[in-house]
Amino acid sequence: MKTPPGFVGRKNIPRLCVRIRRLRVKSRPPVPSDSSAWVFVPISAALNLENAALVSGTMPEMVFKRSVRARSYRLTLRKDGVAAVTIPARGSEREAREFVAQHQDWLARARARQARRPRPAVSWTIGTSVLWRGEMTEIRAAAVGEAPKVCLASDVFPVRALEGDLRAVLEAQFARRAKIELPARTWELAAEKGADVKQVTVRNQRSRWGSCSVGGTISLNWRLVQAPESVRDYIICHELAHLRQMNHSDRFWAQVEEYFPAWREAERWLKHEGSLLGL
Repeated sequence: MKTPPGFVGRKNIPRLCVRIRRLRVKSRPPVPSDSSAWVFVPISAALNLENAALVSGTMPEMVFKRSVRARSYRLTLRKDGVAAVTIPARGSEREAREFVAQHQDWLARARARQARRPRPAVSWTIGTSVLWRGEMTEIRAAAVGEAPKVCLASDVFPVRALEGDLRAVLEAQFARRAKIELPARTWELAAEKGADVKQVTVRNQRSRWGSCSVGGTISLNWRLVQAPESVRDYIICHELAHLRQMNHSDRFWAQVEEYFPAWREAERWLKHEGSLLGL
């Protein structure tokens, strides 16, 4: 069983990699006339696109970052539409620009796919539909008691006021529920699969659904409480499989198949609907 194309279970970021020794430049492309669209920043600054914007004065279309650990040129399209180009230790900015020019078609396709993906509402007010327990659910005012509350399906959440943007207060409560529900479900599945989990944490990961350390710690994204139960269980089983295979080899996917046979359906949901959770 090969690693599926477009795998998104752990990271949901389109990327294109070419090892430096395999890079063959057919011709040197012209440098874009709009130099503000190309920004070269250190890796620490490139990880924060606001810093990159400060370098150029405007939010750039592309940032370059150098990594001493990278062995290949890598082109990544981030969720805000900015392309990030990683330059390996032995690489150069000139070759990085040539690499990008050779893969403009890939970048255009990646941006087109990104534009088609559903996105959550920026502001959450009464009447806004948000993803909750795998379903798009309308935020409704709850007629319960005197303190302001809102409903998402049968779940009730206290809020400071019914007016204005409710996103921050609701997401904080989602995260609190996740810190109770996700570890409990992980321990349950670990016992069922015979997996040796040492610790379970719930975090605010921005690009991963989950991760597993060699020491047996599983970290999960709190946003999984918004996903369907099947997707939540798949991510947990995915990380449990890493306790046996700390890679994405054929043996790893065979372990995932054993733990969660319907993993392909869960992957499809993550690929097509995961952007509703901002990843």
